[in-house]
Amino acid sequence: MLKFLKKNFLIIAIILLAAFLRLYQISGYMEFLGDQGRDVTIIRDFLKNGNLFFIGPQTSVGNMYLGPYFYYLIAPSLLLSNFNPVGPAIFVALIGVATVALVFLISKKWFNLKTAYIASFLYAISPVAIKYSNFIWNPNIMPFFSLLFVYFFFESFKSKKYQYLIFASLAFVMVINSHYLGLCLLPFTGLFWLSNLIKFIKTKSKQLKPFLINSLIAILVFIISLTPQVLFDIKHDGQNIKAFLGFFSQKDTSISINPFASIINTPILFNQINTRLLAGKNETAGLIISIVFIIGLILIMLKKKNNKTSFYIPFFWYLSGLFCLILYKQFINDHYFTFLYPAVFILVGFLISKFKFIGIPLLLLITVFSLLNNPFRWPPNDQFGTTNKIGDLIINNSNNQDFNFALLAKQNYDPSYRYVLGSKQAKIVDIPVKLADQLFVVCEPSPQIDCNPVNNPEWAVAAFGWAKIDNQWEINGIKVFKLIHNLENKQ
Repeated sequence: MLKFLKKNFLIIAIILLAAFLRLYQISGYMEFLGDQGRDVTIIRDFLKNGNLFFIGPQTSVGNMYLGPYFYYLIAPSLLLSNFNPVGPAIFVALIGVATVALVFLISKKWFNLKTAYIASFLYAISPVAIKYSNFIWNPNIMPFFSLLFVYFFFESFKSKKYQYLIFASLAFVMVINSHYLGLCLLPFTGLFWLSNLIKFIKTKSKQLKPFLINSLIAILVFIISLTPQVLFDIKHDGQNIKAFLGFFSQKDTSISINPFASIINTPILFNQINTRLLAGKNETAGLIISIVFIIGLILIMLKKKNNKTSFYIPFFWYLSGLFCLILYKQFINDHYFTFLYPAVFILVGFLISKFKFIGIPLLLLITVFSLLNNPFRWPPNDQFGTTNKIGDLIINNSNNQDFNFALLAKQNYDPSYRYVLGSKQAKIVDIPVKLADQLFVVCEPSPQIDCNPVNNPEWAVAAFGWAKIDNQWEINGIKVFKLIHNLENKQ
């Protein structure tokens, strides 16, 4: 045991660092907004009432639904935590830690030990990678399963063990259940698969039969994984497939139909991704890193003696991902390229290990700006704690009577509050079911939100009818109002 610890001390330290950065005060730093409340509400209903779900979260664009496997994946952690959302958040964080370990193992196998240490260390301390691995959200698991998919896919050809294609398919199922942008992994892997198929046919290779059999099984596994969504669409008149096809066929879609017109944006997107992942969001440092990154990539490709096969896996992964993302006409948020996270760190790790004269300054630059923008520099938002306090306040002032509930917010919706209120056995009722004698309104102030609940056009408030403020409070900057019916105005 002592010999093992001594031999693996550095990677153990990196994994422990990754765990600390993702788990420290996780209940305070994790997000707990509408999406998280929605997810745990659906899973709680499944665990307590046995209501199976056939679709997963809804996409922010296109009115499409993902598959349900993200929900099934995190369900045990919600049960083990006695329905406390911190439990699934810890589970997602542990997947993030496992991603760091996976980056190390695969980088070591593809390149060398030095690359593995650098890539895993930089992934461990990246502020954006940390942020998207410490709360419940479907895109947060994509780096782990994307890396598994790419590894098993190419390992099947390298080792000639084509049963690995089945494992790749299973990993891809989870990628697609995380976010549909995981489809961006298909162009470069699909072309590689097709080129090998043509090669095997032309050479009449003995590998053709096991290759085809396992490829067909892998495809069948993926098709079977779509069963819940197919059943949902059968019941709902093809709602999801219509939305999916419409997203790509409508003229006003967010996808560009002219990819050549979007190529000009590739350097901008390349710099954006590097700035977010490697420079702690510092624009100046990000531009420097991007320039050095490009120079390093060119030097690697020009170098005669080089492990080009391993290099081109993350290289084309990154390149095809860029070309896929430039087709999207809207702003590219950080979670849109979670499928690229491992490729970026593996590539930059290899670059740093290959060229000391640019590698060492680049390593120091990335490390400094990643640490300078570490999330712990700022106090936790404590969104879950605040939501709990608001829930307690509402229950304590509802006099054990039924009440209606409404939320006024620009970038949030109410499932997080409803989940907490439901967990506390609050007597919350919806207006279509029952119009109560009291309405609690939570307002999250912003320039676009009017926190005056009286005569507010928000449906849940307006449906309550003529009302007046009976009491009001403020918790961590969030305003809470208790409204009762204003019988004088009604008359």
